Amino acid sequence: MQTIARANRVFGDKTNGLIVDYVGVFRELQKALAIYGSGSGGGGGIREGEMLVKPKGELTKKLEKAIEETESFCKGKGIDIQWIISSDRLEKIKLITDAVDTILVNDESKRRYLTLSSQVSKLFKAILPDPQANRFYEKCALFTVSADKIKSVSGEVDITDVMGKVEHLLDESIEAEGYVIREPHEPHGDHIIDLSQIDFDVLRKKFLEGRKNTQIAQIKAAIKSKLNRMVRFNRSRVDFLEKLQRLIEEYNSGAINIELFFDRLLTFVKKLNEEEKRGIEENLTEEELALFDLLKKPDMTRKETQQVKLASKELLGKLKKEKLVIDWRRKQQARADVLLTIETILDAKLPRSYTPELYKQKCVSVFQHIYDSYYWAGKSIYTNAA
Repeated sequence: MQTIARANRVFGDKTNGLIVDYVGVFRELQKALAIYGSGSGGGGGIREGEMLVKPKGELTKKLEKAIEETESFCKGKGIDIQWIISSDRLEKIKLITDAVDTILVNDESKRRYLTLSSQVSKLFKAILPDPQANRFYEKCALFTVSADKIKSVSGEVDITDVMGKVEHLLDESIEAEGYVIREPHEPHGDHIIDLSQIDFDVLRKKFLEGRKNTQIAQIKAAIKSKLNRMVRFNRSRVDFLEKLQRLIEEYNSGAINIELFFDRLLTFVKKLNEEEKRGIEENLTEEELALFDLLKKPDMTRKETQQVKLASKELLGKLKKEKLVIDWRRKQQARADVLLTIETILDAKLPRSYTPELYKQKCVSVFQHIYDSYYWAGKSIYTNAA
């Protein structure tokens, strides 16, 4: 307001006593952007006097440096970027696939490349549609295609989205049709392995004859995808996640070579498949098995095991039929009714060897599981589960 008053004294009353303080408004806007400009809120925005949009020349220099860093990383892996770009279409496809396999040697290598290529992609988009972008196009496109290929092999992105990005990014100089990452149902496309249908002998032969790092990445992606789903349905399986992580860390540290890592992954897959079939062997559904695993205790006799199975079946049936009404989690009375039902049935059905302390612990665990897994009538994490 003081700025406006001074302006009025200098220039006179030009607009009913008010001259718009454009400089002051701009400064206040800069201050606001400094507070709200970053995702964390404060401290990460622009400073006073700093331009919100970087000049194209500055962005171009940053892009050149990012490309240089990415190309240097590739060179250190024995990947010749210029050779790939200058090759014909069929050779180019092979060289990119080989490069991806090389980058996938371990998780650190993969993460580093994805970080570098992501920076290149962001800077390249930032200078568009400046004509200067044309001279960077081939390398930027190659880095992006390779990154998308890595993500698809590793199961980190929706392949449909990858296809769209690749098709729009590449031009005739890269020959986009050669790099389209196909959907799983399309011939010759990369896709996540179905662990339940796996033929271990065929997979081993393919591993020994093919690109080993790529095969390892696909197997890891398949295991993680399946295991995440299995743990979501039954949290007692979290031990599998921990074992897998230790195995991956052992490989990344160089403690075991790729052949031994492959063998251990296959052993892990076999145990995972056995775990997935355990419910059938126990004569329990996936939902009942989750309750059974929460309720069981070590060293149960055969009779006690049967009692806990029956308790799991009866409790789940009672809750789903009568207690898990619409919006039950939002209603205090409905939540209390669910907990009372759990306590009543478990008190009557659990073996007498369960101590009062253990009984209370089981009641709390089961209620938390029901709360987390069953949203409202007819809807749960198991709904439409494949």
